[in-house]
Amino acid sequence: MLRKTMISVIAFSMLALAGCSQGTSSGGAAPSEQPQAAQEGAKFPNGTVTGVVQWGAGGALDTMSRKIGPLAEKYMESGSLVLTNKPGATGAIATQYVHDKKADGHTLLFAAENPALYGVMKISDVDFKDFYPVNILARGIATVVVPGDSKYNSLEDLIKDAQANPGKVKMASTGPGGLPFTVTTMLGTVTNTEYNMVPFDGDGPSLTALLGGHLDATVLGLPAAIENAKAGKVKILTVINDERIEELKDVPAVVETLPDMKKYLPWGPFYGVWAKNDTPDDVKKALVDIFAKAQQDPDFQDFLKNSGAISVGISGDEAVKYWKDWQSTTAWLLQDAGAAKVSPADLNIEKKN
Repeated sequence: MLRKTMISVIAFSMLALAGCSQGTSSGGAAPSEQPQAAQEGAKFPNGTVTGVVQWGAGGALDTMSRKIGPLAEKYMESGSLVLTNKPGATGAIATQYVHDKKADGHTLLFAAENPALYGVMKISDVDFKDFYPVNILARGIATVVVPGDSKYNSLEDLIKDAQANPGKVKMASTGPGGLPFTVTTMLGTVTNTEYNMVPFDGDGPSLTALLGGHLDATVLGLPAAIENAKAGKVKILTVINDERIEELKDVPAVVETLPDMKKYLPWGPFYGVWAKNDTPDDVKKALVDIFAKAQQDPDFQDFLKNSGAISVGISGDEAVKYWKDWQSTTAWLLQDAGAAKVSPADLNIEKKN
């Protein structure tokens, strides 16, 4: 039943299939190593830096990107930072776009976790292995939300309806490997439920559809969920976490309803800034310094606290280990659920759980 649902989702998804080779830094260092010291007297940026956000306006990644962007610009000695959205194909359009640009640090990828799954979902050959992690800014917590006037008042209500009406409950999907897809796969695996997954290009469009009465439920990152819940537009049925969170004390953690979800947790989306692997080491160093200061800026830390996101703030080797650990958990989840297009084993993704 679940396999049928996944096939339906993939059939609806518009994927950007692109191939490229992995680059190395100009200083000869491996992509996962920390960049060498900046050259004396070198200034970066020299002109405008374009930050390409891989999801549409209004979603969790977009909200976080537009908060960190002005702060990063504040710490630049020269130049400016301009953000642009290029949604589509589970973020692969933006990822390919940045990869096709010159490796000079003036075009950056503002990405969520999705490229870590491009291989197993057969979306694109271009993924995180082709980029240097300037800063993994924060980890989010996923939520399941419904319209404010929904008949569902709990996750149990939603699941019971899905069990009684297989394939009828309409849930959003932002494409194979996207946040709604992955969380719905988790829920479907532990409850044996099937959903009617409707494709969208990001959190923003899916939220608009939800509020317009075209969806029964969707999965949102916590920042976007809290903002809309405060306005009374949505009800948050659960947080995908192993315990309740401070910002939503009245909302149950998913394990309270579904104890079997514990095996996947802690888990959540993450958000960061990435440069091409072969960006010069002095430019990488400058970018790391700029975004480290912006990430630690009190304004950004207050934003994370108020939105329920968890501060991370890592780069280089540490960041590579972080996304690869996340990749292992999630890729093998999709494989075990029958949703993966390529076995993680074929991609040398270690199974840790």
